[in-house]
Amino acid sequence: MPKQGFVYLIGAGPGDPGLFTIKGKKVLEKAEVVVYDRLIGQEILAYANKDAELIYVGKASGHHALSQDEINEVLVRKALEGKTVARLKGGDPFVFGRGGEEALFIRAHGLEFEIVPGITSAVAVPAYAGIPVTHREATSSFAVITGHEKPGKAISSIQWDKISGIGTLVFLMGVENLEFIVANLREAGRSMDTPVALIRRGTFPDQEVVKGSLADIVDKVQRAKFKPPAVIIVGETVKLRDKLKWREKQALWGAKILVTRARAQSSGLLEMIRDKGGQSIEFPSIEIVKEADLSPLYEAFTLMAGYKWIIFTSVNAVDIFFAELRQKGLDIRSLHGINIVAIGPATAQQLTGRGLIVELIPEEYRAEGIIEALQDRIKAGDKVLLPRAQGARKILPRSLREMGAVVNEIIVYQAKVAAHIDTVIMEAIKEGRLDYITFTSSSTVTNFVKIMGREYARDLTGVKVACIGPITAGTARDNGFTVDIIPETYSVPALLNAIIQDHKLGL
Repeated sequence: MPKQGFVYLIGAGPGDPGLFTIKGKKVLEKAEVVVYDRLIGQEILAYANKDAELIYVGKASGHHALSQDEINEVLVRKALEGKTVARLKGGDPFVFGRGGEEALFIRAHGLEFEIVPGITSAVAVPAYAGIPVTHREATSSFAVITGHEKPGKAISSIQWDKISGIGTLVFLMGVENLEFIVANLREAGRSMDTPVALIRRGTFPDQEVVKGSLADIVDKVQRAKFKPPAVIIVGETVKLRDKLKWREKQALWGAKILVTRARAQSSGLLEMIRDKGGQSIEFPSIEIVKEADLSPLYEAFTLMAGYKWIIFTSVNAVDIFFAELRQKGLDIRSLHGINIVAIGPATAQQLTGRGLIVELIPEEYRAEGIIEALQDRIKAGDKVLLPRAQGARKILPRSLREMGAVVNEIIVYQAKVAAHIDTVIMEAIKEGRLDYITFTSSSTVTNFVKIMGREYARDLTGVKVACIGPITAGTARDNGFTVDIIPETYSVPALLNAIIQDHKLGL
């Protein structure tokens, strides 16, 4: 019997990936087909199964990738093929998302579906702008209305005389019809002194807010050249924005920060930037590629009892080392009696998470720090295993040998130029639409320059370069960059804190 297909209608929320639901993420991870709208961010799409088929069906004003009927057909066709389909929609599927139409069409073709609600922009976007839709001292009612209704309709589907008396009115997707909306509210008796706010790119780090009243909001929006999409809020709670706005008060509000780490490592930094209100732009310049020939590592596994020390100088080395150990049917018991060294707290965390005790983390998170920390601890003849990246600095194995250690340096991975380059982000980089570029290793610098060209560093103006430490900074300078920020402690959290301090000075 052929596999029965199934469709999930998922609300992706208003835009901030942190507002995507846990259930939505779980469905995306298992879906074989993802059918997604225009306003779905790359951070959410990244949750999709890497083997999933991605189908874009976005709609913009005046341009639809597919009509609604065609979208319905795609969902049914893929489900009839026996696929698990995730239909990913902005906001909530049942709040002006046409999810009801899609569900009825699916059911009419003998297929089953499940609704995964999303946080609607009608509530979340005002909240991110510091505007509650209800407030005890202002109003206890609110209504959500489509802003799409066009002027000139013979019979309006909106009962303007009824909604005019509701405390807070939230219009979705109504920027182009703002004058029409204001006119109808005025005709229905709403006071022209009623506060109004328009929020564009709500919940995103670059959200914009224009505030006024029904009397002047049209002029203000035109002067601001305010473009859709946006949410319109009408009501007394808009007055609370000045007291309740919080997004703009975050430490990195307004900062556009480029992250050049490998995609597998970048999520932590991206999330930290977003949590502080900044706009994190992912542009991985490197791709971590496991060494093709790992036979030297496998041989080391068979001789583990002879090693006194294992030194890990990156999270990547830890991940590959233990993945290969497990593949060979071994576990941490093979490391019994060996002293473990981690170059910094992130690497140490990867080790302790595997049940290991880290013997040593140097005060300075670089090769020189390890050398200094081991100066009086290495004894002549001590065998040291050093799994690390191709092209890593030679100072560490050389210094260890000078101390009398027998060092087995094994290359377990390479940091290559990223294979897939986002051309849209690349154009934004070329045009200087950034505030900061972050480099967390020398390889991110050299490969970034290979992608962008050496002239980019030479001509760079108005964008600050932040490097995780002096070695990375040296590589950046060698490649023509002026380095503006180096944290005192060579770690990602310290790098972010240094950027925050710099951003505060610039405000």
